[in-house]
Amino acid sequence: MKTNNQQPTTNNRKGILLVNLGSPRSTSVPDVREYLDEFLMDEKVIDYRWFFRALLVQGIILNTRPAKSAEAYKTVWTDEGSPLIVITQKIQKKLQKLVDVPVEIGMRYAQPSIEAGIQKLVDQGVSEIVLFPLYPQYAMSTTETVIEKAEEVRKKKFPGIKINYVQPFYNREIYTDCLAESIKEKLPENFDALQFSYHGVPERHIYKTDPTNTCNLNDCCTRENNPSHQFCYRHQCFDVTNSVIKKIGLPKEKVMVTFQSRLGKDKWMEPYTDETLETIGKKGIKNLAIVCPAFVSDCLETLEEISVEGKHQFEHGGGENFHYIPCLNDEDRWIEVVKTLCEEKLNEFYLV
Repeated sequence: MKTNNQQPTTNNRKGILLVNLGSPRSTSVPDVREYLDEFLMDEKVIDYRWFFRALLVQGIILNTRPAKSAEAYKTVWTDEGSPLIVITQKIQKKLQKLVDVPVEIGMRYAQPSIEAGIQKLVDQGVSEIVLFPLYPQYAMSTTETVIEKAEEVRKKKFPGIKINYVQPFYNREIYTDCLAESIKEKLPENFDALQFSYHGVPERHIYKTDPTNTCNLNDCCTRENNPSHQFCYRHQCFDVTNSVIKKIGLPKEKVMVTFQSRLGKDKWMEPYTDETLETIGKKGIKNLAIVCPAFVSDCLETLEEISVEGKHQFEHGGGENFHYIPCLNDEDRWIEVVKTLCEEKLNEFYLV
């Protein structure tokens, strides 16, 4: 790595794999259907038994949702392709300029796959990989499924390599400083409220990922310390919010936390973003700023669900000025955070 206090290394034996969610290959209905099939059939995303998951996904959802999702993707697609893929590639290229080990990307779903990313590194002589799931908070449908998939691929195809995983970084000062600076710079001059909209998960996921059995989805998320916090997605969302607004200097009464993108009729974490957007205008919030810190890269859920649909919901409910604050994307300060977090894990290889 390009650092001042670096120990001598064998650079061709180490590498970095950045992993993001993934995206359809195109906006065609067949490509979107293929992507949704892989995504929604993941038992970490829809955690029903296989038969009932297949009945829901392949028997119902894939008969109706792909066409609608394809139209949504068309509204955000760029000449270069999927925004999420393009932004991840930009992060890769910027990071590569700062380090002297190979950097590749992989997606949990669709292409380029995690296996393809590992193969590219192996082809360059890499045998020790730092794998970075690009999710600030821990959840079974994000960090956990990435690690599980990577381990499956490693054991089956690359048993000789070692993988060191970057852990969720929601509470790292370098990350919250970076996020706070980015949000502060993009806040409009006048706003009545700043809404933090995080991707939602079913409430049962919170309990499933809590080996301590101390989470009750009530007051434990706001306690200073609770054994479940390192596994609790909900707590980690509130933790990010509180850290950021403290750094920006915003009063808590001017901030709200909501959860978006729910699927199906199960109970998901509340309050819901869409329902909130439809009602806050009537409650006097006419000028709204909104940010989505569950994502580091803008994607369908931010560019269409929030920037387009969310704006419409807010205005339809009596709101007037809607301001979406973009994700960190490929901002230089964020690339520095990625570099630091990867360096820490690369250095751990020397201690083994």
